[in-house]
Amino acid sequence: MRFLLFVLLFAPQQAPAPLPLPNDRPLLGGVPSGPPTSGVLDLTLPDAIERGLTRNLGLLLGEQRVRSAEGARTKALSDLMPHLSAYLSGARQKINLEAFGFTGAGFPNIAPLVGPFNVFDARASVTESIVNFEALHKTHAESARIDAARLSYEDLRDVVVLVCGDLYLRTVAEESRIDASRAQFETARALFELARHRKEAGLVPSVDVLRADVERAAREHDTIVAENRFAKAKLVLARAIGLPLGQEYRLADRVSYSPFPALSLEDALKTAYEHRADWKAGQARLRAAEFARRSAEGKRLPSLELRADYGALGANVGDSRATYALGAAVRVSLFDGGKTNGEVREADAALEAERAALEDLRARVRYEVEEASLDLSAAQQSVGVAERAVALTKEQLTQAQDRFQAGVANNIDVVQAQEAVARATEAYIASVYDHNLAKATLARAVGTAEESYKQLLGGR
Repeated sequence: MRFLLFVLLFAPQQAPAPLPLPNDRPLLGGVPSGPPTSGVLDLTLPDAIERGLTRNLGLLLGEQRVRSAEGARTKALSDLMPHLSAYLSGARQKINLEAFGFTGAGFPNIAPLVGPFNVFDARASVTESIVNFEALHKTHAESARIDAARLSYEDLRDVVVLVCGDLYLRTVAEESRIDASRAQFETARALFELARHRKEAGLVPSVDVLRADVERAAREHDTIVAENRFAKAKLVLARAIGLPLGQEYRLADRVSYSPFPALSLEDALKTAYEHRADWKAGQARLRAAEFARRSAEGKRLPSLELRADYGALGANVGDSRATYALGAAVRVSLFDGGKTNGEVREADAALEAERAALEDLRARVRYEVEEASLDLSAAQQSVGVAERAVALTKEQLTQAQDRFQAGVANNIDVVQAQEAVARATEAYIASVYDHNLAKATLARAVGTAEESYKQLLGGR
């Protein structure tokens, strides 16, 4: 019973689960960049982010959304551009004039059947929309949507920097946990050997050896878990940045702790509203919605179209004569069954939705900046506390070892001190990770992640 109580009290604690990644799954995917290279690749943090900015699936999909928006604008612009076509036709036919109203009573000297005869026609025609408010505003709307798509792509680059940086930092943290677990395992193994030798010398009871053996096994288990977590973290990182399948690599940057210079909330918000691409994209989407509504209203306005053709018409090629036609048409919608009214209402609803979304985005930018600032401040303080805790627990472990070796105490104090060192080391690793991630998150919140991540996170 005492042994069971001991195991429950001093069982090793698992490392906390890493923070969740964004829910956008394409950001965790990547397109592998060819075959793997020979040897082990030294992967730095800047290299990982640059690979992510080239091969990340979310970013590649964002590029295609820009191309799709450009295609939509080209389609809309075509309604304002001249349309030129050409055709060549030849026919041999026989017609019945009575079918066209030329009956025998009215035209007694004309035979009802005419032909067979040939008709050859070679012609080019052009149509040009001179006035078309619907097409004009639709083209402006699609141009604004291109701006929104391009700005969304720029914003996505900042998100990819954050995701790839986060994955690299996690992998660094997992590697640090391996180093800490191995060091703690070696300490536990040495204390177990010490307890066993002292038991053989008759200086300590068997329970001291048992406690030391339990602690050694716990630390060995922690090492296995840490190695597995590190291997899986490397796989997630490799996939997100599009490393070649099967590419072996090692982390070349440790990304240690470095303080962050003070940044006032007012300056951070000013930078965010000046640089965040998603905020600018929201404004572009609002402009697109405004033009889309004008386009729907434009269906009620007159439109003017010019039409012309020129060609050769005759019984055959040799007998053809030049002919042409030139005209203009004004079109006014008098009644379309309520279709235009319905489209205007739809455009109104979309416009109001974009206005509400933009105001929500304005608030979200502020909240994200404030939240990132709070996280950074808390993480910076936590690193200092955790660093002092590691030093204190190591001193506690040294004193407990000395007391046990001198025979003035059993190894309960030693085991407890080992547990304290493990918890303090884990807290320090987590706090450094949280601090680096908070810096990257703040850079993302103010819209400068891609430009400033090297200065914020450093490397080596």
